[in-house]
Amino acid sequence: MKTIMPCLWFDTNAEEAVNFYTSIFPDSEITRITRNPPGMPNPEGSVLTINFTLRGEEFLALNGGPAFQFNEAISMYVNCKDQAEIDHYWEKLLDGGSEMACGWLKDKYGVAWQIVPDQFMKWIDANDMETAQRVLTVMQTMVKFDMAKLEAAYNGAQ
Repeated sequence: MKTIMPCLWFDTNAEEAVNFYTSIFPDSEITRITRNPPGMPNPEGSVLTINFTLRGEEFLALNGGPAFQFNEAISMYVNCKDQAEIDHYWEKLLDGGSEMACGWLKDKYGVAWQIVPDQFMKWIDANDMETAQRVLTVMQTMVKFDMAKLEAAYNGAQ
């Protein structure tokens, strides 16, 4: 077990959301479900928490009620090896959600995701401000990332 693990707070649909996420990412599974005992605010036997993995990373989902909502202050950052992988995650996670900008989307559960080429941090390395500026300028014109255009900006061919 990891010593630090993200916990995602849902109203009542944690199980639905976790099934959605684990269907999209390889090396993903539900590892444990805990249910509400008698006397709790939610119905006895309903899902309280779900432990799961996405691409081998551990998460916890909680049915905590409507008190808190997701926002962009926390997002899931997905490194992608190529445009096909960007397209795959973008299409799947966007189903029922909404596009944002600069490689971000919000899924149908309100969770923000960044779908990013794994080279992106290298491309915007602050040690080369001119290159970083080119890449960031091109990035700001995008909703879903286009790796070829970002890489061309990185290489100085716009």
